[in-house]
Amino acid sequence: MASELRRARASFGDPMASVIPAHITLVTTTPASDWPSALRHVRQVTAAHRPFTVTLRGTSSFRPVTPVVYLNVAEGFEECSLLHRELQRGPLEHKTPYPYHPHVTVAHDVSEAGMDEALTSLSGYEASFTVDRIGVFEHDAQGLWILREELALGG
Repeated sequence: MASELRRARASFGDPMASVIPAHITLVTTTPASDWPSALRHVRQVTAAHRPFTVTLRGTSSFRPVTPVVYLNVAEGFEECSLLHRELQRGPLEHKTPYPYHPHVTVAHDVSEAGMDEALTSLSGYEASFTVDRIGVFEHDAQGLWILREELALGG
């Protein structure tokens, strides 16, 4: 599924397709002044949640607010939202510019034609998977996301 979505994202002209894997963000970019505390917090939250199913179905867009086309989280939306609320507390708490909305980005900062193509060509997309772990990523100085740890839901 990830390879298929990467190819689709690249076909819409998204320059980040090759470096950003398909994902659902649970914690928005947060400067962590105390990495060990942040990791402890994420481990505690993750251990308290059970695996769940996510179904991606169809496309939507954040236009005109932001130039993003995404796959809808049709099943698992509430579970993602709950994880987000709990993870963004404590050492990861900060104000976010937009309300949280779980999704999988398929086009970002591409032409209007690329956005329209993403909306229509993936409008019938549907796929389900089990979320049994989350990844903890660090945003490095070069702008890349580096997987630091994978944590199983339920410990």
